[in-house]
Amino acid sequence: MPELPDIIVYLEALERRILGHNLEKVQITSPFLLRTATPPIASVEGRTGVELRRLGKRICIGFEDETWLAIHLMIAGRLHWKEETRKAFSARSSSKFKAQLALFLFDNGSLSLTEAGTQRRASLHVVTGNAGLSSLDRGGVELFTGRKTGREGGLGKFIDLDHFTRILKSENHTLKRSLTDPRLFSGIGNAYSDEILWQAQLSPVKLTHKLSDEEIVRLHAATRDTLTEWVERLRDETGEGFPEKVTAFRQNMATHGRYKEPCPRCGTAIQRIRYAANETNYCPTCQTAGKLLADRALSRLLREDWPRTVEEPG
Repeated sequence: MPELPDIIVYLEALERRILGHNLEKVQITSPFLLRTATPPIASVEGRTGVELRRLGKRICIGFEDETWLAIHLMIAGRLHWKEETRKAFSARSSSKFKAQLALFLFDNGSLSLTEAGTQRRASLHVVTGNAGLSSLDRGGVELFTGRKTGREGGLGKFIDLDHFTRILKSENHTLKRSLTDPRLFSGIGNAYSDEILWQAQLSPVKLTHKLSDEEIVRLHAATRDTLTEWVERLRDETGEGFPEKVTAFRQNMATHGRYKEPCPRCGTAIQRIRYAANETNYCPTCQTAGKLLADRALSRLLREDWPRTVEEPG
């Protein structure tokens, strides 16, 4: 699922392409995508794009009449930009593009929303004004504030340590859950939480109320540095183009998606905890003092044979 660094790079690419341009036509090709009826989707046609915002993991496109399109890509949704106008698409049949959920035809090009697979989790809301956007807000604190439009605006100021600590300790959950809870922190998901916890050298299952002051300082710095680093990496990768290689699994990540590969810091094989469709990746040497965390599937199957440390045979 695209997270804060991916969404920021998407927004910067869109800022260079659709602000000040007219949205001539919207084609919805999946009945599952549009989640609102009022205002109608046709109300944005003929309007000029004037603002872009990130709302958690949503990409929000604002138009001159204070109508907003709020797009949540979920796990498999992606955006694509083509330098083709409405006229160029008039001869095409949208049925040829099975993964395409919607097409937004601007006067200077087209923005396509696709989703791999068949589950159709991506969503589009049409809302009015700040009140409409607020209705979609899960309430998590924004980690960077004061960001200006475009790359030159930077990421803004990172949340201070005291505020970060209050949010983190407002509920007693595991670090993995707290970092990815959209009611606590905005924009962090499965992938970057793994990277943050590896950088901070903290266990994903440690409870927030048991963190020492020094561990919170490390986590605060790791959150800031990891997100900043990955925004810069993705900016460099995208350049002036449009981000087309958006994925949760990147070659230069330290832990996420790197099960059994060596930890970049100590060389220990990265381990994982699997649950539902997700997994948590971690280094047992750097993060859990050599202890292997119980995998819900394998540990139940193996019971007493489940290895407890990296030294034990698995």
